[in-house]
Amino acid sequence: MDLRHWLPRAVDVAERWGEQFGPFQPHASHQVRDDDFAAVFEQFGKRLENNYPFFHPRYAGQMVKPPHPAAIVGYLTAMQFNPNNHAEEGGPATTEMERECVSALADMFGLREHIGHLTTSGTMANLEALYVARQLHPGKGIAYSAECHYTHERMCHVLGMQGHRLPVDALGRVDLNAVEHALRSGQVGTVVVTTGTTGLGAVDQVHEVVPLARKYGARVHVDAAYGGFYSVLARAQETEGLDPRPWLAIADCDSMVVDPHKHGLQPYGCGAILFADPRVGRHLSHDSPYTYFTDSEGHLGEISLECSRAGAAAAALWLTLQLLPLTPDGFGRILAANRRAALRWSALIEQSTKVRLYQRPELDIVTYFPAVPEPSLSAVDAASDRLLRDSMTAQRNPVYLSVLRTEADAFLRRHPHTARDAGSARVMRSVLIKPESEGYLEKLHTRVEELAAAAAGPYGHTGIWW
Repeated sequence: MDLRHWLPRAVDVAERWGEQFGPFQPHASHQVRDDDFAAVFEQFGKRLENNYPFFHPRYAGQMVKPPHPAAIVGYLTAMQFNPNNHAEEGGPATTEMERECVSALADMFGLREHIGHLTTSGTMANLEALYVARQLHPGKGIAYSAECHYTHERMCHVLGMQGHRLPVDALGRVDLNAVEHALRSGQVGTVVVTTGTTGLGAVDQVHEVVPLARKYGARVHVDAAYGGFYSVLARAQETEGLDPRPWLAIADCDSMVVDPHKHGLQPYGCGAILFADPRVGRHLSHDSPYTYFTDSEGHLGEISLECSRAGAAAAALWLTLQLLPLTPDGFGRILAANRRAALRWSALIEQSTKVRLYQRPELDIVTYFPAVPEPSLSAVDAASDRLLRDSMTAQRNPVYLSVLRTEADAFLRRHPHTARDAGSARVMRSVLIKPESEGYLEKLHTRVEELAAAAAGPYGHTGIWW
């Protein structure tokens, strides 16, 4: 897709639609001279140069990348109408698109019934899920793993609920014995499982947590904000090496969150919450004296904690899903390329003498650290810090990485021959969320090896190796 061709067409759509209502005189207070705009826009463009190249595979840091061109065109086209999907009269067309998108996400997870909507973020989606959990089990708390997203602990505080932080196993997944211990106490009403932790990309054993929770009358909430789209692969006959059991078990859970603004190729501001039981909508039901005046099967704002939401986000996701459906031949091709790149890079790291693999990836997040001469937590931490800084400031051939802070026990469980001289150590973390990473991998690996060797040496911080 060529944005230079399609973006003017986005303007055409809004202009053609508006012509049916007849001409009117724009108010002078809105008018801006082209010369004035040109001067400010030039400054604006310069300001945006203070950015990282999220679009390029040499950026292998956080879980960010530009949206798909279809999402950009869809968003900008709908944004000219500026619909608000809180009520159907705020955006009839985009409300319908949102319902279709949510149904597609529900099908991706294998839900038989559902109620849900898009949100502005995974954080808001998880807040809504925990709010419903509180309403369904008043006085009971939420159990979550020590490596889940921090939003769960934060939202328990916001909602006045007791949070139960559980240890993880050797792969960064929630410890099942700890889950049962928490449930046996009678103090937990909902267990949170994560399919793709933001640190390691670890996938909790959903299929084993569900029967445990049911045994004690508890609910299960799935935080699939990052990894949820991998259900497309895991539910297919060709699973690309993924264990399908956790993903298939999502259909038996009570609520789930997924972020289309991550693997779903959408601009930021597009999360989603789904509930398996449509009756939970009663816990969000409300009325307003100045909205909901049209007949509707149910305004989205009536089943949401959020009020105003951009209908353009629904339009962008809808247009994207028409072109790249949630099938192995649609989104699956993108996800498979991401994961192949991650597994290939982990294999290269395992063969390397300059970097060490921290943990083998389950999805598309690769964790590693410089091979220091005398392994200790403090040496690994210092070398990782130098690698991070040197990689981004190199005058020639920079790459962009990120770090993950690991606790001493977690690190030593994976690398027991490391000296414990600190309470934690940072390791490198690269999220290969762009399928272009697969074709760029050898270049990226070679450059990281060069930088890691310099960072692990006594003069690495000077950059003299390059």
